[in-house]
Amino acid sequence: MNELIQIFINLRPLAQKWILVCLFFISAWILSDLLGFLTKRALKTKHLGISSTRTRPERQETLHGLLKGIFNVVFFSVAGLMSLGQFVETSTLVWMVGLFGAGFGLSARPMISDVMAGASFIFEDTFAVGEKVEIQGIEGIIEAITLRTTWLRSPTGELYTIPNGDIRTMRNFSRGRFSPANITLKIHAADIQQTISILEQLGQDSLNTMPNLIEPWQVINTTGEIGQVIELTLLAKARFGKAAEMRTRLLSIVQTALAAENIEIAN
Repeated sequence: MNELIQIFINLRPLAQKWILVCLFFISAWILSDLLGFLTKRALKTKHLGISSTRTRPERQETLHGLLKGIFNVVFFSVAGLMSLGQFVETSTLVWMVGLFGAGFGLSARPMISDVMAGASFIFEDTFAVGEKVEIQGIEGIIEAITLRTTWLRSPTGELYTIPNGDIRTMRNFSRGRFSPANITLKIHAADIQQTISILEQLGQDSLNTMPNLIEPWQVINTTGEIGQVIELTLLAKARFGKAAEMRTRLLSIVQTALAAENIEIAN
């Protein structure tokens, strides 16, 4: 170790400065990765206050990406300033930083807005990695959330990169309380009263046989028309994401119950 220090002292001043610059940036890279790793561990073990109420893997991945972005900005900015300090005087460096900050603030307002919006996502759990959302009319799955942008994979495979500052209104399909599993059937007018009674009783009984059914369904007529054939709609609420699965079973149960009472479904 002493030999390395002696070799460093014997180098030319310019070489010493460039070696220090390399050490600054290597240290920034190591510290950023180390804190990113520790942050990921802390999120999983609830050592961070911001994760005490939200421990979903998607939320953890979102927070990890955002915090790692902040670490990168902070450590590499400090490394850059310390590197400049090797070649210019402190008073000149302060003047340069002030001038650069004013110019950067005026010319890079959209970028600053994106970064500030990304930082706010740390405290707002509006969406997370892996969730299905619609942003600016674009529907897809969130693949990553960085400090400046959000990556959205569309159903057709394209990857959209959306600046965080442009996210004003967002539709989250993965945070719904229920999914509609409605079905429609046509009944002859002569069987309408009996059919409604059967369907209403069946809705009560199905709460015990269909675990994905949230509440008894409602039987309504959407058209308000009276004729030889009347169209009925069953408004059923399934647990979120279970509508397609439950609708198939619901069709089977309804058809079996009506057939048992010799009620024919009209075409």
